[in-house]
Amino acid sequence: MPGFDYKFLEKPKRRFQCPLCSKAMREPVQVSTCGHRFCDTCLQEFLSEGVFKCPEDQLPLDYAKIYPDPELEQQILALPIRCIHSEEGCRWTGQMMQLQGHFSTCAFNVIPCPNRCSIKLTRRDLPDHLQHDCPKRKVKCEFCGSEFTGEAYENHQGICPQESVYCENKCGARMMRRLLSQHSLAECPKRTQPCKYCGKEFVFDTIQNHQYHCPRFPVACPNQCGTPNIAREDLANHVKENCGSALILCPFKDAGCKHRCPKLAIGRHLEDTTKSHLTMMCSLVGRQRQEILELRREMEELSVSNDGVLIWKLSDYSRKLQEAKLRNNHEFFSPPFYTHRYGYKLQVSAFLNGNGSGEGSHLSIYIRVLPGEYDNLLEWPFSYKVTFSIMDQSDPSLSKPQHITETFNPDPNWKNFQKPCSTRNSLDESTLGFGYPKFISHEEIKKRNYVRDNSIFLKASIEIPQKIMA
Repeated sequence: MPGFDYKFLEKPKRRFQCPLCSKAMREPVQVSTCGHRFCDTCLQEFLSEGVFKCPEDQLPLDYAKIYPDPELEQQILALPIRCIHSEEGCRWTGQMMQLQGHFSTCAFNVIPCPNRCSIKLTRRDLPDHLQHDCPKRKVKCEFCGSEFTGEAYENHQGICPQESVYCENKCGARMMRRLLSQHSLAECPKRTQPCKYCGKEFVFDTIQNHQYHCPRFPVACPNQCGTPNIAREDLANHVKENCGSALILCPFKDAGCKHRCPKLAIGRHLEDTTKSHLTMMCSLVGRQRQEILELRREMEELSVSNDGVLIWKLSDYSRKLQEAKLRNNHEFFSPPFYTHRYGYKLQVSAFLNGNGSGEGSHLSIYIRVLPGEYDNLLEWPFSYKVTFSIMDQSDPSLSKPQHITETFNPDPNWKNFQKPCSTRNSLDESTLGFGYPKFISHEEIKKRNYVRDNSIFLKASIEIPQKIMA
């Protein structure tokens, strides 16, 4: 290897330096023919390149004329140097030959662990390593007294059966680890335990309170029917469906029967009171029929238009026209509608095959006043302008629709515009409304799209002054 590269107190003199590596010579040799000196290793490497000349003066070399120089070597080894660990803090200085001896005590020298644990560290870190970190150190457990290597002790920590530990359930108890299992299973007030009735787990000191609410806890029937072990959550169903001692109402309670008796006796009651139950049911059916009629009337009122405009679609027109031709004076009736909110109730009727002077050739249209909810609040006779229209269903983007329209002002002397009596039926065919027997001829209906998709639309609108509507 090349010359010494230590930290000398003073730079080595030139005669101590190898001309090849410029360092203090290691194992110096002298060429006797010229007197030049070199490191043995440096000269061997130089000559290995095939150049057998002195590196200094280029004179031929002879291997036989190269000799070790022990006197120079002793002088070099006596040179004063610093420790190679001086930058880490070592303050030692001495002769180069004393360096190896210094390494045996240098606190900064890296040495292997004497326990052969494969770790290398500085001598000054060794005591702490041997005491705390070495996996092969000898350690005695403070709880059980057993001796372990450091590595085995780390595994032993946390499982030593003699170590004093707190209960894992945080009940506050402290004991040796070997007693912890028995404590957790049988003694700890914070251990979990399943309810023997519902199977859910609870903390031991709360399970007693749970049993006051447990849905599967067995309870006795309040009617003392003798059925054993009824689950709390099943009790209501038991009393309602299965308990023979439970008092129940008669199945005809909705019809008016107030009888109450044990479930086992209800059959006898039904046998004894069949006639009275039948009477009650007949009365109930009558009341319900009246209620249905009233509800139907209310539903009709809710579905009635109240803006003074009726657009009435008569679908399946061709069939209905044929039906009107076969049945003399056959009249079709629109849904009722109101002129305005809290206003007059009206209805339109149509004879598709005509009526009176229009029979057989025209469509006739009429309007009549029906008994309404608010008649007592209105002025009579009915006197507001009425407009009838049959709607042209032509596409507005192709041609302007040409609706057929007729308007009239009601005659206050006409009986149909007087206040109607409350008994008048909205479908009373004997009372003809006021309108146009020749509203539109059958020929005229065919000319434009008054009939489209086998349907016609008839419109009736009432002109009510704004102040009345307000």
